[in-house]
Amino acid sequence: MKKRFLAIVMMAIMALVISACGTSSSGGGSNAEKKELRVVTDAAYAPFEYMEGDKIVGFDIDFLKAAAKEAGYELKFENVGWDPIFVEIKSKRADMAVSSISINDERKQTYDFSLPYFLSTNKILVREDSDIKTAADLKGKVVAVQNGTTGQEAMDKLLGKNNKDIKKFDNNNLAIMEMLSGGADAVVADNGVVEVYAKNNPKEKLKVIEDSNSFEAEYYGILFPKGTDLKADFDKAIKKIVENGTYEKIYQEWFGQEPNIEMLKAEQEASE
Repeated sequence: MKKRFLAIVMMAIMALVISACGTSSSGGGSNAEKKELRVVTDAAYAPFEYMEGDKIVGFDIDFLKAAAKEAGYELKFENVGWDPIFVEIKSKRADMAVSSISINDERKQTYDFSLPYFLSTNKILVREDSDIKTAADLKGKVVAVQNGTTGQEAMDKLLGKNNKDIKKFDNNNLAIMEMLSGGADAVVADNGVVEVYAKNNPKEKLKVIEDSNSFEAEYYGILFPKGTDLKADFDKAIKKIVENGTYEKIYQEWFGQEPNIEMLKAEQEASE
């Protein structure tokens, strides 16, 4: 009787094991098979990444979710702030970062970047009655920037590194608040940030100034630890969602206009 009971128990256990194995391996791309990746960001950069209640939202977030879905990964986003992004990636505590991070040669020495996914340029945000018309007019003015960004680099080059007239902040929201409170004459930041802010806050009576002679075009990329295998997976996924129209749909939802797909593709080809 005991032997028979033991045999029944063993058969039941084996059935459970087989069932569990079948569940975890059923169907390519199932949630059980997808690896969850830790993604760090600085969620203070609307409309690219920002907090909506306790949720991180934005263009970059939707873009990366689409790319991850195509590549077969799940994502877990974490808001860590700007400077800690680079620490987390360099130490490989995070799998990737997305935070409107401009691709440049200095960063490529330490990190890997995906193919470019967004065309950007720095622009100047001022009040409507400002006499500032070009970047050259910023000389002798107080300019607010986010520390560690290409906006800061541009001002360092124009006004001189460590110039007291360059006010540096942890994020662009604080830089904009400084200008609105009268502590700065202008803000220099990525076009997506200043254009959306001016559009969404008409009562502030702001205008955006473009100066292509002073600010070069730049491209955002996903930031990876050096030597990661994830880069190849996401490069392939990025090209796919650009080709199938997913990228354009996300872009239009956030910016209300079509992206320059041909220019983006050309930069992607040059980066390969």
